[in-house]
Amino acid sequence: MKKTIFFIATVLFSGAIFAQSKNFLNTPYLETQAQVDTMVTPDKIYLNIFIQEKDTKGRVSVEEQENQMAQRFKAMGIDLEKQLVIKDASSNFKKYFLRQKEVLKSKQYSLLVYSGKQLGDVMMTLEQLEIANTSIEKTEYSKMDELELELKTRAVKKAIQKAEALTKPLGQKVGAAIHIVDNSQYYPRYNQAPMMEMKAVSADMGSAQPLDLDFEKIRVETNVNVKFALSN
Repeated sequence: MKKTIFFIATVLFSGAIFAQSKNFLNTPYLETQAQVDTMVTPDKIYLNIFIQEKDTKGRVSVEEQENQMAQRFKAMGIDLEKQLVIKDASSNFKKYFLRQKEVLKSKQYSLLVYSGKQLGDVMMTLEQLEIANTSIEKTEYSKMDELELELKTRAVKKAIQKAEALTKPLGQKVGAAIHIVDNSQYYPRYNQAPMMEMKAVSADMGSAQPLDLDFEKIRVETNVNVKFALSN
């Protein structure tokens, strides 16, 4: 009995799908494709900072360098709680000829800045503190989700405009959308940035004004296919 009921339900469901497909094929329609794109500048830049005790007689401790860096960052208006995090802390052992092992402490930080100018100020400050081991970790555009939705809306509106332009000479009207396909690709929220050493920048920077670094813009694109019902 259960098998019979299941068979009947399957047949009815398949028939409904076939009927819908048939109705769709029998409906006069126009298919249009629309693409929109834009360029955005990253507004979140993550900088790796590596501090290590120097292997010299009058070495400066990691803690002292850390405090100096924190004070300078605060003076620049950087929120240490929100923008600076410790990624790793370790001790490296090095052997010396006829000497005992010495422990060299090190710490790695990740600093978040919001513009190329702020990054230039930070890098100049680190150079003044003789903290030269830095690199760009990644960049991000914080409003990517909102931007993608906006582009999808613009793409559908563009598809409607194209459909109206194609049907107007024929004396037909564009009706409701009966099928929409979003062909947009996924954009990662983080872009791995190329490594940029502090020394390579400081050669151009010298002792002049901080750099206003300009990052490559991110291209965001949306593609949609829309089928519109037509009427006379």
